[in-house]
Amino acid sequence: MKRYLSCFTLFFALAALVCASSCKNEKTPGIEVTPVMDKALNQPSSIWYGHFDSFPQEVDRSQLPIGVFDSGTGGLTVLEVILSADYMDNIDGDLEPDGIPDFHGEDFQYLADQANMPYGTYSSEGKADYLRELAVKDALFLLGDKYYKLPTDKVAKGEKQKCKIIVIACNTATAYGLNDIQNLLKLSGTGVKVIGVINAGVNAAFEDILSSEGRDSLSIGVMATVGTIDSDAYRRTIMQVKKEKKYDGFISVVNQKGAGFAEAVDLEKDFVDLSLKAPRDTYRGPVLGDGEGDIKEELLDVYNFCFADGGILYKKENGKFTQFQLNSAANYARFHLVSLLEKIRNSKEQAPLKSVILGCTHYPFLLDTLKACLAELKAYKKNGMSMYSHLIADDFQFIDPAVFTAIECCKSLREDKLMALRTRRGSVDAFISVPYFRVGPENLEADGGLTHDFKYGRFTGTEEITTVPVPFSRENLNPDNLKRIQNLVPYTYEKIKEKLK
Repeated sequence: MKRYLSCFTLFFALAALVCASSCKNEKTPGIEVTPVMDKALNQPSSIWYGHFDSFPQEVDRSQLPIGVFDSGTGGLTVLEVILSADYMDNIDGDLEPDGIPDFHGEDFQYLADQANMPYGTYSSEGKADYLRELAVKDALFLLGDKYYKLPTDKVAKGEKQKCKIIVIACNTATAYGLNDIQNLLKLSGTGVKVIGVINAGVNAAFEDILSSEGRDSLSIGVMATVGTIDSDAYRRTIMQVKKEKKYDGFISVVNQKGAGFAEAVDLEKDFVDLSLKAPRDTYRGPVLGDGEGDIKEELLDVYNFCFADGGILYKKENGKFTQFQLNSAANYARFHLVSLLEKIRNSKEQAPLKSVILGCTHYPFLLDTLKACLAELKAYKKNGMSMYSHLIADDFQFIDPAVFTAIECCKSLREDKLMALRTRRGSVDAFISVPYFRVGPENLEADGGLTHDFKYGRFTGTEEITTVPVPFSRENLNPDNLKRIQNLVPYTYEKIKEKLK
């Protein structure tokens, strides 16, 4: 009898353990566990399993790297700010620079999910859930200890360290994936935290507002991807922080969907093709028209587009444009900034523009162009009348959320006693996603990237591998993009150039 009781006791003990492992989400009411999260938490046979039980304990965690991910190379602007940040006293943590970089001894891992970008298009293609899955997979890569050395490797053969904190450098991934990643980390038991860029940008906007002379009304502009704007994350966060700060002035949130802007920075062929001299049928950017997202022919002198070096591809018949395609990142920047100001000019309130949050990590690459365009708009007159100067505050600022993201990351690590505190300078290991070798040639573009239909035709919850993370190399980085990285994020470039092959 005792023997049978022992067997039953063992059976129920094992059943309890299995249930505790496989039903983690049931013990945490209100947390949605998506298919990929379930695989990461509960399915050891899955390729997405997280192996969280083996995650380093807190006592060993300070020497691990900081993980940063974005949909492409644009997130390097955030990494650049973090690497060069000197906003805090390294001894007492006060918000005062001390001449020593805040992250002096920290190692970093950066993931550019280039093969799956642009993230901003997934929601408009009805694939918001797949975007959420991509964000979770990005986090799982940074939390893991493997990477692919080559896209032709059947399994990940490279070994890397796991990351002690995750920074989502992508606004769209923050809007759609932050909550899932927070839930995943909560259920994983690792103690790892995640920081997104949206709250950081909004807090920066309000610090600017509260430090300047009060106004009865003002506008905050948000330039971001279609997906980020569609998520309504910035407007909701602005109104939430307005309430928290007890700011009683009128604030108009002016959203501008940056269709094609980020893609142009990353030289996506459907939006920018520097090899072309004439319009093409595959173009997916803004076109001439009367719709909200169209280029207005009557505003061409306001946009002040650069036609040189194929910056505009066009055809004319009888003196009229029959085709008109943007073909440079600078022209995309001009189009979207003018479009934002036009929304204010045509609004009932016409509240002056106090700031524009650059709600995509790719946009700071064109900050000089945006500043030049804004100066032109302030000076622009038609029939002797200023059209935009009264709509732009004298103390206007472009806001890059990266600064406040860096501060929040540093504060979090200090509070958790996870700063590396090394005397040596930290390093950067950079990875970029590329199509997996098993993806059929019919699903690849001529340049090796995924076709639009295949990219946005995939489904959540599968074990299929379509892209893999490999180290940055001169083979998988566009030469023009690499040159832009060298010029605009020099601190980061110095860290990664020695490892480029």
